[in-house]
Amino acid sequence: MMIKLNLKKPIAFFDIESTGINVASDRIVEISILKINPDGTEEIKTKRINPEMLIPIESSLIHGIYDEDIKDEPTFKQIAKGLAQFLDNCDLGGYNSNKFDIPLLMEEFLRVEVDFDISKRKMVDVQNIFHQMEQRTLKAAYRFYCDKDLTNAHSAEADIRATYEVLLSQIERYENTEMSDKKGETSVPVKNDIEALHVFTQMQKNVDFAGTIVYNAKGEEVFNFGKHKGKTVEEVFRTEPSYYDWMQNGMFPLYTKKKLTELRFKLFNKKI
Repeated sequence: MMIKLNLKKPIAFFDIESTGINVASDRIVEISILKINPDGTEEIKTKRINPEMLIPIESSLIHGIYDEDIKDEPTFKQIAKGLAQFLDNCDLGGYNSNKFDIPLLMEEFLRVEVDFDISKRKMVDVQNIFHQMEQRTLKAAYRFYCDKDLTNAHSAEADIRATYEVLLSQIERYENTEMSDKKGETSVPVKNDIEALHVFTQMQKNVDFAGTIVYNAKGEEVFNFGKHKGKTVEEVFRTEPSYYDWMQNGMFPLYTKKKLTELRFKLFNKKI
């Protein structure tokens, strides 16, 4: 019998099918959400979305959703408020969700100006547990942990159900397993606790989802790309103020631009 996830508040496992993998420019065509409540009850919602752009054939061949399948579906703007309400007070979980699903969802919310505060939510990326403990794919994870075959891979609903089952099996398997990190420090990182899983699945301390800005060892925000890689945001804004405008006008995700603006105001207030 599978263990019950220890929850203080609901967690929503979700999976997205999209027009492509560029968080800044691609759109959601299907989202499936499995919400697990603290009492163990489940709610599941799957919705196809008109992305208001053509779906590249290479993407359709992967997830099986074509332009004609979603031409009469609502746009993200039409479902955004209801979706935010369904996810209200939920932590978030998924497979590769920290790198793709959550950033893309945030872009969609920002694009239609619907407030979706991510700051107080715990995020559990099941792939990160798997990659650190076993290093394989979702299909292999399902076979390894659950002894089942994922026969309907790239169906959003099948993927999130498999993701949820894999997490429960991971907790059961690793709850008392010690692990040594790169510094040689030993801990038991996989626990039936969302906050502990959130900490363990944060592979890098990013300021934004794209990893354009990260925290250094001192906890300072530094650029992680281009000519200013490794320099603090404060230093760059002080010596080259126009860099902010260049990024705001560039092809960076909206969430990156949002965090950049917050850092600019933080620096401005610090000066005052």
